[in-house]
Amino acid sequence: MSRTDPAYPIEDVHEDDMSESHQLTDESLKSSASRRRTLLLRLGASFFLFGLINNVLYVIILSAALDLVPPNTPKGIIAFCNIFPALVSKIGWPYILKGRIRYARRLIGCCIISILGMIVVAASEGLPGRLLGISLASFSSGLGELTFLQLSTTYSPRPVSGHALGYFASGTGAAGLVGAALWWFLRALGVKLGVGLSSIFPLIIPLAYFFLLPSTSQFLDIEISSLTEGSGANEYSAVPVLDPNEASEAPLLVAPGVSLTLAEKLALVKPLLLQYMLPLFCVYTFEYTINQGISPTLVYPVPSDFVFRHIIKSIRDYYPLWQLVYQTTVFLSRSSLSLGLPPISRRSLPLPAVVQLIILTILATESASGLFGNSETFSIALVFLLIGLEGICGGLAYVNVFYQIGQESSPSAGEKGRQEREFKIGSIGFADSLGILLASILAVPTEIFLCQTQVNRGKTLCKSL
Repeated sequence: MSRTDPAYPIEDVHEDDMSESHQLTDESLKSSASRRRTLLLRLGASFFLFGLINNVLYVIILSAALDLVPPNTPKGIIAFCNIFPALVSKIGWPYILKGRIRYARRLIGCCIISILGMIVVAASEGLPGRLLGISLASFSSGLGELTFLQLSTTYSPRPVSGHALGYFASGTGAAGLVGAALWWFLRALGVKLGVGLSSIFPLIIPLAYFFLLPSTSQFLDIEISSLTEGSGANEYSAVPVLDPNEASEAPLLVAPGVSLTLAEKLALVKPLLLQYMLPLFCVYTFEYTINQGISPTLVYPVPSDFVFRHIIKSIRDYYPLWQLVYQTTVFLSRSSLSLGLPPISRRSLPLPAVVQLIILTILATESASGLFGNSETFSIALVFLLIGLEGICGGLAYVNVFYQIGQESSPSAGEKGRQEREFKIGSIGFADSLGILLASILAVPTEIFLCQTQVNRGKTLCKSL
């Protein structure tokens, strides 16, 4: 009996058709879900690599500071040359640039400057040449960070943009650990060869951009609700639905001649000063004042307890330990969004800065007067916890400030709206660098004052470092 036979049961025809329809639908859903996961995985991996490689040279240079300058040269000059050019690029570039950002051209330029900077450092025998190379690498790193933050805003819907931003922040956090570990192995080869080999790392960025990163158009047919399915990305559940302007925008269609004026840029940046820039600036000022001015003075006798005696075998081990704790917790907190934790609300963005200030006050008081008492084990444990909390606050401030501004809708539509979003996230990038620069200025007299205070009360360990 065939399906065309009049005697063929009607019910069986409907049941067979429905079964085949459900089967096709299930296969289509599975294929769509698989494609969605692949795209998000490629997007996350690309931005993680962008954050990691862009910041890793900064960490390598700081880790190599003792090997790059003569013994009688202040190490702060390395920190200055490693941050000031980045600050210049973050302050000036968003205002100088006009029209659409050509990402491929800019990333290739950053790659070339980074490689050139590291080669100059490796090839130079004298201090001026090495400082020039460090400055070139710093400028490229600052411009690169600005570029990747702006690039994340070109993806829509907004949960996709947040996904990219979260993984970029995670990569920048990982750079602290990876860079320090890399230099630990490379330094055995000597400064020239070690730094010279580091110059190949920037090549990873254009490779990831051209061969791994999915295009913005590939996400246009992804439903907002589907982005949270099976990804553990709880932070996207609170993201509002796209506004009509953003939803209808096609990223590949570019209106010629559209460009933001200086007056329009200044109007966009004014509301960002208190809400985003000030919290980020304060967090980094407090954070790096602790790291560079207070942490070096948090020194105790070599512990004899069961736990810390296996970690700290010399008073010179304290500062590297505090930095390891800090870098680890920064990495974990900057990875909070990519791990599926919800973002901090806009109203709560100043909270990490408040906590940082409390931590700074407690640690400065401990360094100056021995607030935690005479027990080395108790003091070390408290410092350990406080520096861990410092790193958590710093990482949370970074990822959430950029995440929240990246999720803001634009008042304009089309290409102008895109440029407004790119400018807004790029314009606040200098706040963290300015905080680090100020902290490097404050750290020197802070360390000298705290160490002298310890000597005045009979504790001379800081003088023996």
